[in-house]
Amino acid sequence: MTNERRVLVHPDKEALTASVAARFLTKTIDILDDLGGANIALTGGTMGIAVLEAVNSSPARDTIDWSRVHFWWGDERFVPRDDPDRNERQAREALLDHIAVPPENIHPFPSSDEVPDIDEAARLYAAELEAFGTDGAPFPKFDITFLGVGPDGHIASLFPDRAGIRETEKTVIAERESPKPPPARLSLTRPVLNSSDRIWLVLAGS
Repeated sequence: MTNERRVLVHPDKEALTASVAARFLTKTIDILDDLGGANIALTGGTMGIAVLEAVNSSPARDTIDWSRVHFWWGDERFVPRDDPDRNERQAREALLDHIAVPPENIHPFPSSDEVPDIDEAARLYAAELEAFGTDGAPFPKFDITFLGVGPDGHIASLFPDRAGIRETEKTVIAERESPKPPPARLSLTRPVLNSSDRIWLVLAGS
């Protein structure tokens, strides 16, 4: 993992999403060439989904062997599987349903209609992460992690001044009282996110 930090500024949202999508495709090809496989952590939100839509519309989309890519999420709204607020549903509609990625390579958080107890849902996702753990860690090494930042400064579903942002032992937390609806969320914790080889914060606005 590199500690290099760069800030890239673009004139508008369209230029931003196009640039991030192109960079994602190029970097994914490089990762597959170097490592043979890739673990990508997705995010929701307007910009996160816009980037996936731009990837889907790119002519370079089908140059990638998606069978060697695993998709995860940094956080999820704890709602039913078909709820339009669900990050997984939005990501599938934007990209995942349009590429040749095996179903077993897509690792969504449990939904509230499948696992009604949010603590059990967090435990199950932690177990899924551990099943793909690398280098002795109870989670995979994410080659690229996409994140946004909410108006209140939250990243993933880790909110300022809430206990989840201080959690360092667990890999997944259940957030029951998100200041932003829906209130019930699941999120990876800071140690998992911070271990990523590359973290891309994609922000738009003044």
